[in-house]
Amino acid sequence: MKKVAIVTGGASGIGLSVAKALSKNNYNVVISDINEETGAKVASDLGGFFVKTDLSKANDCKMLIEASVAHYGTVDILVNNAGIQHVCPIADFPEEKWNFIISLMLTAPFLLTKYVWPYMKEKGWGRIINISSVHGLRASEFKSAYVSAKHGLMGLTKVAALEGANCGITVNAISPGYVRTPLVDNQIDDQAKTHGISREEVLEKVILKKQAIKRMIEPDELGEAVLYLCSDAARCMTGNSLTIDCGWTAQ
Repeated sequence: MKKVAIVTGGASGIGLSVAKALSKNNYNVVISDINEETGAKVASDLGGFFVKTDLSKANDCKMLIEASVAHYGTVDILVNNAGIQHVCPIADFPEEKWNFIISLMLTAPFLLTKYVWPYMKEKGWGRIINISSVHGLRASEFKSAYVSAKHGLMGLTKVAALEGANCGITVNAISPGYVRTPLVDNQIDDQAKTHGISREEVLEKVILKKQAIKRMIEPDELGEAVLYLCSDAARCMTGNSLTIDCGWTAQ
């Protein structure tokens, strides 16, 4: 019987690559995204199920789990991927943007974990994979909300891993450096504006400066990492960060 995987933010970027990897390897995939047109098409192309979700709203988080269970009967895997970025000095950082980022990238993973937990516990098997970031391990200026959310997500990962250890539930994070996605492409423009430099200088002096390997990570590489964490080979791996950062944190 196929296992069922929810991928939040599954209509584009990292989430899309994760959804494609899971579908290709015989998982039933639930695509959660706020973009209805794109999300529905992705789900259709993958033979999966689409749920339009605004994860900044608690009711939508609960509805996502309930809709997935109603459609497939259960949930085996939860990939908390949805996220946004806002680059701005703390003194000028909009409070409403802070609240939205924290609700989307920290509160939503907590709520989805809470709501999916009983189904995984009942079966004695579950995989929760939080797409964190190297910014869950290190900080950069002008990204107060994003860095705070990702650091909090790492704490949630560890607590959930401890609580799930006797239930057959593993909880891990993947912490990539800069991935070639629309989110990062938008960041380049934001960083250029904030620092007063060109896009090319942002790539050289900001984006890739801290990495030993001077290239972007491809989204497909993270899809492969998710497959590994879902496999039996990773059954004893929990509470960890699988860091894919081109040597950023080695320095």
